[in-house]
Amino acid sequence: MSKVMSRGLSVSYYPGCSLEGSAREFDASIRAAANALGIELRELDDWSCCGASAAHGASPELALGLAARNLALFERGGRDVVIPCASCFSRLKSAEHALLSQAGQPFPFSGRLRLWDLAEFVAQKAVLERLKPLVTRPLSGLAAVCYYGCLTQRPPKVTGATSPEDPQALDSITAALGAEPYPWSYKTDCCGASLSLTRPDVVAGLVGRLAAHAAECGADCLVVGCQMCQANLDSRQPKGASRLPVLYFTELVGLALGLPEVGSWLARHLIDPRPLLAERGLL
Repeated sequence: MSKVMSRGLSVSYYPGCSLEGSAREFDASIRAAANALGIELRELDDWSCCGASAAHGASPELALGLAARNLALFERGGRDVVIPCASCFSRLKSAEHALLSQAGQPFPFSGRLRLWDLAEFVAQKAVLERLKPLVTRPLSGLAAVCYYGCLTQRPPKVTGATSPEDPQALDSITAALGAEPYPWSYKTDCCGASLSLTRPDVVAGLVGRLAAHAAECGADCLVVGCQMCQANLDSRQPKGASRLPVLYFTELVGLALGLPEVGSWLARHLIDPRPLLAERGLL
């Protein structure tokens, strides 16, 4: 059992930059879901950008320094850390791996705390056991495929992913809410988010393939835990096709728990999920 669970569900929270801007609905749904579950999220004072996604391309030393500064804050906080942004998780785990594997590294870091991807944290048995009795509106009739993307899973020696080709955290959460997570083979295929501005042609092909295979599975929607993947899949599905809504798993938690703020989160999506949810009797 993790140290977090033994201390009663109190964790440090590192939102990262985009959750205060383009992905505000993700942050709002995380905080509301955590509050409903009795999970205390302690946002760290004076956290700073971790360097994703440009710093490591400009300067390895700068990238390590930016991430290491936040790791030092985490250790002073004394709690395991929940990181909802996949890019932040990747950069911070990469820095953790580098600091723990380099003798004589210049930054003080012991590695005694765990850095959690948000979905992996919520998918713990103790959290799911807390979640299930709170479900007032089971999401039965909603068929979903869970899409994890790249950065929380690879490389597993850095991320610590135990099943990087077939992760289960989002599937477990979706099933606990009463929806049906369909099996598919594209859970961790890249959506090309880092190429959104430089190679939109490549991104269009990657996103189109993901959307097509999700539809072939019979899914109503895609469920994600990464705001970059959500933005990419939400904005770049082919216009002529039947486009699938792309929902954060925390929005599904809010929906299943009957949280009143859900409508404001869903209204920010480009592919409006509300008609689908209303058709299924869930909204």
